[in-house]
Amino acid sequence: MQSRLQEHKLIVMKNIALIAGGYSGENVISIRSASVVEKHLDSALFNVYKIIITPESWTHTTADNQEISVDKNDFSLTIDGKHITFDMAFIIVHGTPGEDGKLQGYLDMLKIPYNTCDATTSALTFNKGFCNEVVKNSNIVNVSDAMHIFKDKWYSISEIAHRIGFPCFVKPNCGGSSIGMSKVKTLDELKPAIDKAFEEDTQVLVEKFVKGREFSCGVFRSEGKKIVFPVTEIISKKEFFDFEAKYTTGMTDEITPAQIDEVFGYIIQDTSSILYDRLNCAGIVRFDFILEDDTNALYFLEVNTVPGQSENSIVPQQARAMGLTIQELYTLVLSEI
Repeated sequence: MQSRLQEHKLIVMKNIALIAGGYSGENVISIRSASVVEKHLDSALFNVYKIIITPESWTHTTADNQEISVDKNDFSLTIDGKHITFDMAFIIVHGTPGEDGKLQGYLDMLKIPYNTCDATTSALTFNKGFCNEVVKNSNIVNVSDAMHIFKDKWYSISEIAHRIGFPCFVKPNCGGSSIGMSKVKTLDELKPAIDKAFEEDTQVLVEKFVKGREFSCGVFRSEGKKIVFPVTEIISKKEFFDFEAKYTTGMTDEITPAQIDEVFGYIIQDTSSILYDRLNCAGIVRFDFILEDDTNALYFLEVNTVPGQSENSIVPQQARAMGLTIQELYTLVLSEI
């Protein structure tokens, strides 16, 4: 591994646009991840320009605190009279427009390569209901029963209760970090939970609860070789792995490598590897699963095509467990572009 990294030292310095922020409630998590990525990108290989995008502005702040607007015509910066274009982009925008394919489509039109899945795969995997159908039809892993409902179309609370039952999870169909998500135990709780999810999205997924242990496994590709990370077990100290549990220190135990039977660990890794190819993934992708208590059946939860990259996020934990530094990981990922 190290010899390949040394070969990269011979590459001419490349301009990297580190794109963070976004248009959703995950903006703050994205900026936190971007600070870690910026720190660990190899300064001997890359000139890094962090660009924060919001609905109001796309800007880069220089070392002397100049705020420079991005020229969206060619995705470039002009700093002190110098026109700067980018060899590639490192997208670390959680949620829209960085995880749903919109930013990828824009960069595709400008022929600027990037570190994530393409626009089609990003759009599909961001839509939990549609992605679940594709994964279900692959016949390689179980998918929990669910109903996909739309804000501007009729739906029946009694039908949802009858088909899905209780407890169940109600979540925005397109979103992340468990924002707007609820665990519902009774019929009286169902409509308020749906209303809460509709505050975040125009589509909502109501999903049957599967009792079991939660696991996560990252996959990436470098120089044509697919690399599967060790498995992590996620043990939330709350009732489920919600926003607070994900981002509050001490609320969750994440054990890497997971203390799990070797056979089940292999099944989770193998399933993640197959899904990575079936969904035409690229870059670092993380797959989440539930191993059902009574049956030991593996259930697909979701795929994260722009997983968190803070120091204690799951993917950095998994990289360290397999002997990679975060800098080595990012260099390997960018070498594939």
